[in-house]
Amino acid sequence: MQEEQEFINQLLNSKTQNQAFQQLLQDYQRPLYNHIRNIVLNHDDADDVLQNTFIKIFQNLKNFKGESKLFSWIYRIATNESLTFLKQKSKTSGISSETLQNKTIDNLEADVFFDGNEIQIKLQKAIALLPEKQQLVFKMKYFQELKYEEISEILGTTVGGLKASYHLAVKKIEAFVSTN
Repeated sequence: MQEEQEFINQLLNSKTQNQAFQQLLQDYQRPLYNHIRNIVLNHDDADDVLQNTFIKIFQNLKNFKGESKLFSWIYRIATNESLTFLKQKSKTSGISSETLQNKTIDNLEADVFFDGNEIQIKLQKAIALLPEKQQLVFKMKYFQELKYEEISEILGTTVGGLKASYHLAVKKIEAFVSTN
């Protein structure tokens, strides 16, 4: 924790801020992109949200109170930015978020940055049927292999609640995959 506090101090100090922020970008850019991409699905959208996420991190770092790990705080920002982006995109398009998600999944096969196969498309369609919270929990646990404790800090939910959400999500996905 001492190391993290030193790093945060470097991020806040005008003399060390640029170098520290470069380190933050280097450490978090790839994992945050993957996290965001799992939520928004589209590469270009993920890039936009990633950029917005780093801007928000930079703007709000002075407000970070250290009540959670820096990792959790950053992922919470990325998650919120992703969800806000999807809500705005569906509102701008004049379609429901479910319809938007299904259109995005249908477009995945044409996405040059998506290297999945039919099974992964089917998995994405099954995930799209889940409630938003179950989607987030499943994606963080399954794709990113985050621990329940980390997801708990990011989403502000109990570990027990997350385990139940994940279990329900897995059952629903299994049911969808076996019948389609």
